[in-house]
Amino acid sequence: MKRLRVLCGCEFSGVVRDAFRELGIEAWSCDIIPAEPASKYHIQGDVLPLLEQKWDLGIFHPPCTYLCNSGVRWLHTREGRWNDMRQGAEFFKQILEANIPRICIENPIMHKHAKGIIGSNHTQIIQPWQFGHGETKATCLWLKNLPKLEPTNIVEGREGRIHKMAPGPNRSKERSKTFVGIAVAMAEQWSKLL
Repeated sequence: MKRLRVLCGCEFSGVVRDAFRELGIEAWSCDIIPAEPASKYHIQGDVLPLLEQKWDLGIFHPPCTYLCNSGVRWLHTREGRWNDMRQGAEFFKQILEANIPRICIENPIMHKHAKGIIGSNHTQIIQPWQFGHGETKATCLWLKNLPKLEPTNIVEGREGRIHKMAPGPNRSKERSKTFVGIAVAMAEQWSKLL
């Protein structure tokens, strides 16, 4: 029987990786920073070389700092941000065009400048409150050969706590973590296709 392989790129938290591993699927996370918590199933480094390996599914969370619509106004405030945006969009596009049969890329709502470079729009917008978390955080998914995620647990008490998070040294890392309910839905729904 074929061993299924899932790559969770640009993921330091291991939330998505661990959801697939719980189902007995070989899943690896990769990020340029160490895993938190540490894991022997984490590869610290650039994800791009890993795209050449054989994977059945890739789920990616590329940096959104220069791509998201909420930050577009900052493109005009500091020299070099337009170049940073172009590099971020090209990185996103490389992942989207990887030779992996099924791909999901997760990012916030993207501004038109990045979309123009990437050349495609998101497939679906999901919210944490559709997957058991009383939180609002519009999350876009670019899907290749994958069906849209079906909500698993619609809850009340919807708040934008992530958006209101106070500034601090770990703010961007905390905001970038995937909600467990979304990770479990990805693993349970998409592993059936593999």
